[in-house]
Amino acid sequence: MSDKGDEDVELTPEEEKKKQRKASWAKLRHVDSFNVEAGRILSALKSHNSKMGWTTTVSLAFQSIGVVYGDIGTSPLYTFAGIFPDGIDQPEHLLGALSLILYSIILMPFVKYTFVVLNANDNGEGGTFALYSLLCRHTKVSLLPNQQPEDRELSNYKLETPSSQMKRAHYIRGKLENSETAKVALFLFTVLGVSMVMGDGTLTPAMSVLSAVGGIESLGQDAVVWISVLILLILFYAQRFGTDKVGFSFAPILTLWFLLLVCIGFYNLNKYGWGVLRAFNPYYIVVYFRGRAYQAWISLGGVVLSTTGTEAMFADLGHFSVRAIQLSFSFVVLPALLVAYCGQAAYLTKNPNDVLDTFYKSVPGPIYWPTFVIAVLAAIIASQAMISGVFSIITQSLSVGCFPRVKVVHTSDKYEGQVYIPDLNYLIMILCILITVVFRSTDSIGHAYGIAVVAVMFISTSMVSLIMLVVWKTNIVLVILFFGVFAFIELTYLSSVLSKFVQGGYLPLAFSLVMMSIMAIWHYSYKKRYEFELNNKVSGDYIKKLARDPRINRVPGVGLFYSELVHGIPPIFPHFISSIPSVHSVLVFVSIKKLPICKIAPEERFLFRYVEPREYRMYRCIVRYGYMDVMGTTKEFEHQLLDHLKDFIRNEYFITQGGGLDETSGGESGQIQGVEEEIRFIQRAMDEGIIYLLGETKVMARQNASIFKKVIVDYVYTFLRNNFRQGETEMMVPHTRLLRVGMTFEI
Repeated sequence: MSDKGDEDVELTPEEEKKKQRKASWAKLRHVDSFNVEAGRILSALKSHNSKMGWTTTVSLAFQSIGVVYGDIGTSPLYTFAGIFPDGIDQPEHLLGALSLILYSIILMPFVKYTFVVLNANDNGEGGTFALYSLLCRHTKVSLLPNQQPEDRELSNYKLETPSSQMKRAHYIRGKLENSETAKVALFLFTVLGVSMVMGDGTLTPAMSVLSAVGGIESLGQDAVVWISVLILLILFYAQRFGTDKVGFSFAPILTLWFLLLVCIGFYNLNKYGWGVLRAFNPYYIVVYFRGRAYQAWISLGGVVLSTTGTEAMFADLGHFSVRAIQLSFSFVVLPALLVAYCGQAAYLTKNPNDVLDTFYKSVPGPIYWPTFVIAVLAAIIASQAMISGVFSIITQSLSVGCFPRVKVVHTSDKYEGQVYIPDLNYLIMILCILITVVFRSTDSIGHAYGIAVVAVMFISTSMVSLIMLVVWKTNIVLVILFFGVFAFIELTYLSSVLSKFVQGGYLPLAFSLVMMSIMAIWHYSYKKRYEFELNNKVSGDYIKKLARDPRINRVPGVGLFYSELVHGIPPIFPHFISSIPSVHSVLVFVSIKKLPICKIAPEERFLFRYVEPREYRMYRCIVRYGYMDVMGTTKEFEHQLLDHLKDFIRNEYFITQGGGLDETSGGESGQIQGVEEEIRFIQRAMDEGIIYLLGETKVMARQNASIFKKVIVDYVYTFLRNNFRQGETEMMVPHTRLLRVGMTFEI
């Protein structure tokens, strides 16, 4: 029985579809958003990420040997010296130390990273910011208020997650989203992890090269230091050639290095005895701590050195693939390291006094110098691993406004994610050389090295555990087991390495504090500037008055007005009109938006909307990029933007037709002519020329702001903004077609 107000009128299938479309489009057009365009694209989407073939996977696995594992692969050069700086007192302690090394490698890089952390990647990208990006997409914890519902419609935005919905995941997500303190804490935790990775990237080259060149101590320590400096100069110069070329150049060398480790290990096991394999029994760890107590706890700082470079497996993931890293570590790196450490332990059972130079003393005489040459080359590769990881992480941090603009060069057309940052490359080079010259030996650097390594590991454990709870919705027992085991191990190691704070451990903490300050200040000022624009955006009434104002001239051509605001027209636009009372015949408000996602398909990149009144030929456009997307040349960008604008105009016509507007044949013909005339008008304006309009917004603290805020905003942020790349450089805007307008914001 129908209600009283219902009509008992039967509709044809075509009329029913038309009625549904009308109601649907009416809802969409009521909302001030870009849902129309987003909805149009979604229906035609197909994932553009094809599965990688085995040939490519094996090729990448081979490359990864030359880029990722240099650091962990050269750890046998100095690990036992770090554990026993005062010599070995009892044979059982040697077995206990070896057992700690073996299980540290098996648990940390193999179990934790290879099979858990690598799966927490962000569409193929790894590193601390990839974890943060993943959390930002599944929970509203981002500090920037530029989220839009359309972003969730992107093909790469959603990852495949278990279908079961648990109250626990929603509860935790709600707590995170409703707590400003939790958001800030998560952001600072992420920035700390990034800073520690950067600190690791500056310590690794100095540590690895010094330890390798130490094989020729007969020349004197000064010679070792300056030879190391020369090698570092060559290494950083080679970065400009890209990970692809460097990887293929280094991979054969490091493969030979791992083969040498295996051969030397088996040689020592065969010569000095296989009894050290008892160390696979974890009981010897208990004996080790029972016998040495305090010294055993202190020696954990040396055990940590066996896992240095583990984070590179995740940080460098964007250069390769999950399967490639899993293959290369499981079948090449892990066996080689286990055999190498067992062989060194076998040698030390008969030669305990050689513990400070275990590796070179255990090398058979006939192959000593070939091994030395390969060791030096492997040390260079070790440095490459963390440098590549730092480049990847900084590229990601740029996308969420956490780092001043720097030039990012994509070095490979074949593989995504391989980048080079010239400015950062030279900064790390200078720091590495200073560390090498000042510290001069691996002992002092090792104290600092351990803190950076363990801190990054603990941060990764914490963030992956949160992802397991909120994103993967993993069983709570498994989450507790994962976090409990690895957090206990890492915090125990961290307590040990922090005991060496005065002896050099302060170095990564001081460096991280500086980097955290830069990133936090940049993000804070960036966020405040965005919030000011959002709260003072231009009203629709202003645009309507502008359209009726006879004093405003319309000049030929297309004007692209750049702004970071994605929720309206920026407040600098009225300031521009008051300074230059003219508007281009076609004006597009362009917002370049970086999303916490690695790649965005080209067909999903541009979102458009009319600015009323329509006849005024003004449009809003949001151009969305992932943090690993390349903008391309200016000419390519202009053609893509204007082609998508024409498509948008045509689609608007079909939308209004579907909504039931004038559907008579004559009215329809007139509308088609109007659409084609609008497109021809845009093409004529494009032929007249395209001008870029860029607002130069200077940010200052309010007069009544605290002194601390004035120092942060007026001096530190302004210094960073003035000494890094400007907006038009990042967007490759041609200076001959650039018009700037300045304005000061008080925050």
